[in-house]
Amino acid sequence: MDFVRADKLTFDPRVQLSRVFVEGFYDWIKYFCRNKEKLSAVFEHVFNTKYFYVAEENGKIASMAACTQGFSPIALRRKEFSRGLGFIRGNFAYYMLKRHMIRNSYPFTLGKNTGSIEFVATSEEFRRQGVCHALLSYIIAQTPYDSYVLEVADTNTNALNLYQKLGFKEIKRTKAPKRSGINFFLYMRKAKFP
Repeated sequence: MDFVRADKLTFDPRVQLSRVFVEGFYDWIKYFCRNKEKLSAVFEHVFNTKYFYVAEENGKIASMAACTQGFSPIALRRKEFSRGLGFIRGNFAYYMLKRHMIRNSYPFTLGKNTGSIEFVATSEEFRRQGVCHALLSYIIAQTPYDSYVLEVADTNTNALNLYQKLGFKEIKRTKAPKRSGINFFLYMRKAKFP
C-alpha cells in the first residue's frame, strides 16, 4: 500500500476519488440520487487533488482524506450537478451541498499551524483493514502542522473510534439540524507532538 498526495499519482484520480467519496458519504447524499454510479459521475469534478491524500494499491484508491488550513478542498459546479441530476434536483443538490460542504466553517478559530482533516472515506473493499488509520498517520507525519482538527457526526461510531485511536480528543460539540439523523457534530483535535 502506497500513500501519496493525489496530484502526484501517475493517473487522474478523480473518477476513483468520486467512487470512494460516494461509498463513504452515501447515507448523506443518497437523498439527491440513489444511483451510486450517477452520483459518482456528478462528483468527479469537485476534488482539488493538491489537498487530497490517498492510500493506493496497484492503481486502486483504497482510502482518501483531505488536509488544508481550514478552507474547503473541493469546488462545486452547478452546471455539473444540473447535467448529472437534472435541472431541479441538480440545482437543489448544488445549493444544499454548497451550504454544507463549502461554507460550513469550524465553530472556533483555527490556529495558524492547525491543519483541518476532511472528507475521510475508505472504499468498501478496504474497510476494517487499518488502511484509513495508516493514511491519516501518514498525513499527520507528512504535513507541516502542529495540530489537527476534524468534524465527525456523533452517530458515526466507526470514524469516532478511529479518530480516538489516533489520539484525537473532543473539544466542542454542536447540535445537528433536526431530521438529519445526527444528534451532534463533534469537533476533535490532536497535537502532532503531545
